[in-house]
Amino acid sequence: MLDDSYRQRMHVLTEALPYIRQWQGKTVVVKYGGAAMDDPELRNSVAKDLALLHYVGIRVVVVHGGGPQVTDMMSRLGLEAKFVGGLRVTDEATMEVAQMVLVGLVNKELVSLIQKHGGKAVGLSGKDAGLIRATKLEHAAGDLGRVGDIVAVDTSVIDVLTDAGYVVVVSTIGIGEGGESYNINADTAAGAVATALRAEKLIVLSDIPGLLEDVSDETTLISQLTPSQAQELIAAGKVSKGMIPKLQSCLLAIEGGVPRAHMIDGRLPHSMLIELFTDAGIGTMLTVGE
Repeated sequence: MLDDSYRQRMHVLTEALPYIRQWQGKTVVVKYGGAAMDDPELRNSVAKDLALLHYVGIRVVVVHGGGPQVTDMMSRLGLEAKFVGGLRVTDEATMEVAQMVLVGLVNKELVSLIQKHGGKAVGLSGKDAGLIRATKLEHAAGDLGRVGDIVAVDTSVIDVLTDAGYVVVVSTIGIGEGGESYNINADTAAGAVATALRAEKLIVLSDIPGLLEDVSDETTLISQLTPSQAQELIAAGKVSKGMIPKLQSCLLAIEGGVPRAHMIDGRLPHSMLIELFTDAGIGTMLTVGE
C-alpha cells in the first residue's frame, strides 16, 4: 500500500511535468536580491533552483542587485553611504566600490554557486558587449552622481551564451557613451532586460509574499492584477515604498511585451519552483489578461 508521503511526492512530479514541457526552451528572467541574497542558506537554495531550471531546458537569465553588500564594503573602507529618494548617491569613489562588489564579488559568487550544483553559468556586467547602455539620471532632488538611466539593452551577448546552454548572471553596472560606468537600479534593469529578451516571464524575488492590500497584513495578498489596477494602487498610495520599484519593474516588462511578471517571496525556499511548476503558483502575478 502506498503511504501518504509517497502519494504526495508522486503528485508533485506529475503536476510539474506539463509545466516543464511548457517552459522548455523559453526565456525566464529572474531578479535576484533581498533576503534570498543575504542569507547563506537561501543563496544556496536559489542557486540550486537556477541550476535545476537550466537542467530542464529553461533559458535562465539572472539580474542581481547587491546594495547591502556595497554599503557594507563602503563602511569597511570608511566611506559614508548617502541616499536620495531610495537611490544611492554615487560619486567616483562609490562607483568604484559598487563596480568592485557587484561585478567582482556578488556576481562571481552566484556563478560559482550555480556551477557547484551542476549548472553552467557565466557572469556579465552591463558594460560587457554594451549590454546595458546608460546615461546620467537627472533627478528632481539634485545631482546623484553616477546613477544611470537605461538608454538601450543589447542582448546579443546573452543570446549567444543562452544558445550555448549557459545560465547568464548580470550585474547592473551600465556603460555610457564615453565608456564611463553607471550604477543602475537592479529592479529597473531586470524589467528592461526581460523586455529586450522578449522573455516569457519575469520573476522578481522580494522579502514579502507579494503585493499586499494591507502592507501590515500578509494574509491580504493580491494574487493577480492588471497593469491598470497596479497603477491605481500606486496612485492611491497603497503600495509600500520598497515594493514600488519591483512593481514598476513588472509593469515595464508587461508593457514591453512580456506576457507575465511575478513578485514572489524570496525568503521561501524553492519559491521559483513553486511558481513555475505548480498549478496554484505563488505570490502576485501581473498580466494584461484577466
